[in-house]
Amino acid sequence: MVCALGAAVCFGTATVLQAVATRAAAGPGGTPDEAGEGAGGGAVGGGAALLLRAVGQWRYLAGLALDGLGFVLQILALRSLPIYVVGAALAASLAVTAVAAARLLRVRLAGAERGAVGVVCAGLAMLGLASGTEGERTGSLALRWAVLVAALAVPVLGTACGRLPGRGRAALLGLGAGLGFGVVEVAVRLIGSLGPAALLADPASYAVVLGGGAAFVLLTSALQRGSVTTATAGMVLGETVGPAAVGVVWLGDRTREGMAWLAVLGFAVAVAGALALARFGEAPTAVERA
Repeated sequence: MVCALGAAVCFGTATVLQAVATRAAAGPGGTPDEAGEGAGGGAVGGGAALLLRAVGQWRYLAGLALDGLGFVLQILALRSLPIYVVGAALAASLAVTAVAAARLLRVRLAGAERGAVGVVCAGLAMLGLASGTEGERTGSLALRWAVLVAALAVPVLGTACGRLPGRGRAALLGLGAGLGFGVVEVAVRLIGSLGPAALLADPASYAVVLGGGAAFVLLTSALQRGSVTTATAGMVLGETVGPAAVGVVWLGDRTREGMAWLAVLGFAVAVAGALALARFGEAPTAVERA
């Protein structure tokens, strides 16, 4: 649980830094849509061009370093905890983002938002009490290939969403990013041996690279475009619900005896609290304008 919470701290702080950098990468007076369309129209193409501009800023590089550390901690957590616990802990990174925005960027937390941070913590505490060990199933070869197919579908989904008009585009881009990160969560659990030969022969290894890379580009695009609040909410849903279901149904993740109800309640409470804090994906915008 310590590794999962450590990953949440890294990802939550990185979000604040990267949101500032990606907004600045659009240039003075540039709108989110102008930057995306000028880079080629599609979310993946525009997001990749935006990423190249953003990496020249120290805030983005610092965020990348934190993302790297968070990813290592996430892998360690997924190798010892049920997916539903890790997913809820990663969703709690929004609580970290809220606190970081309040302290580092002087964004004021309303009473309801402070309450939402407390709700997230309460949900994680319930999960900690109820969760058992990770499932012992390694996953079939068919499931490994299915995860790779899902990883390949993420950039296709992102390209399609990037061409949609209106406010729904940001939400769907965020959902696509969440699905990509969810693919990574499941694929990490499916990898059996870490030996070079075994990794090269395992479809789940390629799913980690493809799903994570596509998700990162989509998230970069979502942070810069339209409503980052709805994009962040979509990401939380995408990276928690599906992977948790896969862990329970196909990988044997279970709770402590007689405490399944507490795990379900804790998961729902933690995710609901995180969704209530989704606006902190946008918090740096106000600071940048100041």
